[in-house]
Amino acid sequence: MKERTLTNFTDLGLSAPILKALQGEGYVTPTPIQAKAIPTVMTGRDLLGIAQTGTGKTAAFALPIIHRLTANRRSAMHKGCRVLVLSPTRELATQIADSFRNYGRHVGLTVAVVFGGVGHVPQVKTLARGVDVLVATPGRLLDHLKGRSLDLSGTEIFVLDEADQMLDLGFLPSIRRIVAHLTKNRQNLFFSATMPPEIGKLAEELLRDPARVSVAPAATTVERVEQRVLHVEAGNKRNLLVELLADPDMTRTLVFTRTKRGADRVARHLVEAGINAAAIHGNKSQSQREHALASFRASKTRVLVATDIAARGIDIDQVTHVVNFELPDVPESYVHRIGRTARAGAQGIAISLCDAEERGQLRDIERLTRQTIPTEDRRSAPDAAPLHASPGARDKRNNSHGRNRGGRGGQGRGARDGWDRGFRGEQQAGGRDSQDRGTRDGQGRGARDGRDRGFRGDQQAGGRDSQDRGARDGQGRGARDGQDRSARGGQKADTHAGRSGGTHDRDRPARRRRPHRGQKHGGPRNNEPRSGHHASGGGNRADSAVVAK
Repeated sequence: MKERTLTNFTDLGLSAPILKALQGEGYVTPTPIQAKAIPTVMTGRDLLGIAQTGTGKTAAFALPIIHRLTANRRSAMHKGCRVLVLSPTRELATQIADSFRNYGRHVGLTVAVVFGGVGHVPQVKTLARGVDVLVATPGRLLDHLKGRSLDLSGTEIFVLDEADQMLDLGFLPSIRRIVAHLTKNRQNLFFSATMPPEIGKLAEELLRDPARVSVAPAATTVERVEQRVLHVEAGNKRNLLVELLADPDMTRTLVFTRTKRGADRVARHLVEAGINAAAIHGNKSQSQREHALASFRASKTRVLVATDIAARGIDIDQVTHVVNFELPDVPESYVHRIGRTARAGAQGIAISLCDAEERGQLRDIERLTRQTIPTEDRRSAPDAAPLHASPGARDKRNNSHGRNRGGRGGQGRGARDGWDRGFRGEQQAGGRDSQDRGTRDGQGRGARDGRDRGFRGDQQAGGRDSQDRGARDGQGRGARDGQDRSARGGQKADTHAGRSGGTHDRDRPARRRRPHRGQKHGGPRNNEPRSGHHASGGGNRADSAVVAK
């Protein structure tokens, strides 16, 4: 049977005062989430609603809640509320409360909003009288519960809005403590833009036989948003942002940063460049945040620089552009950020500035949104690493064969056969590749193929492509068959090699070595052939395993 399509609010069965308020707001046609959720909520059934941001989730639960309250009019209990709505941020809480006031203006609802950053006493006085709808953030609500200025035992409807952001902000323990104060005989409504597993688990705990309403796959990006990524060095992001804002079409732009301090720095840089900008984040006072939002809504401020507190549910009309100055660590936040534009059927543009260290976040975002975002290279360095290189990859210049800093053709300080100064290689103490810690082909302990244990990428002063200071072709003090004087592992500073055509070493007499197995005290140590090789690095205990028969 084909489902009936509801194309007008009058088809939803809402009361006349609510329809009158909607008409005053200019709303005629419900959004998909509203058309599906409103009839279900009006029946009193629990609901789990999933829709991308900017699709009208607030009206999807506010309108049927007001309808239910007016159908069963009664006064709220002392210090109590009939409806509790939890919101993750102050700005969203204020917006939800305003929506309830606007939609219920003709039914005489009492609405209160409770959050931190403002005086505690006025909120206590408001709650003492009891309210129909209470919109609150979890922290301040718990303060009122602890102070016994709020009683939730008579709450009939519980709404958790932006449930996934509650999870991101670490509010789940607080939510569970709040739910413990609610009566079990209540209606539960969960609304979210995404549905991570943790929220699904919480929904199973709190919802009773819920109806599931989903109008878009989880984390699907707003289709009307034109997206692109600009690859740029981290130090050039601010200058590039100023260059982008020279576009007169960017009349109302939201810029997102990861940190509060970063938001302040970006806003100051824009103001110094002659661009009217303001910052909003958690360290701002409530009056500062409200003033910045009001100025941005009124187009007095052209650019609003914000952290992710403004990415959820803040309904600002006609945002032309969203700029991700820094990509978010949580890929779901990207969806909510760019959802601030292209609202109410309008078009929008989202631009992300990505440096080399953020390419991992970019891949996570593309994996989550199931799309490849068009990119543009805006880096100033002509020899920058290719964009397909993995984050943190070493510049090719430092890893080229036979070349690195200070050398040509494998020679020079820190260069040897294409091994750059960052190389620790596969050389561990004692060497590998069938070479024991004692000796191989005239190389001392820890040496392998002309690379001794003392070499550490940028080779000690005096080492140069198997040639040491003052030594050529195995001649000179401290040189021995491709080993420089930085060699360690059994060779001391007084070791002399290549004298009189001999291949033996003289160890310091101060250190007495234990004779090898089958060798008498005082006998020769280093001039015996071992397993078909010539020894030259001085004996040690590990060598006994090689020469023992």
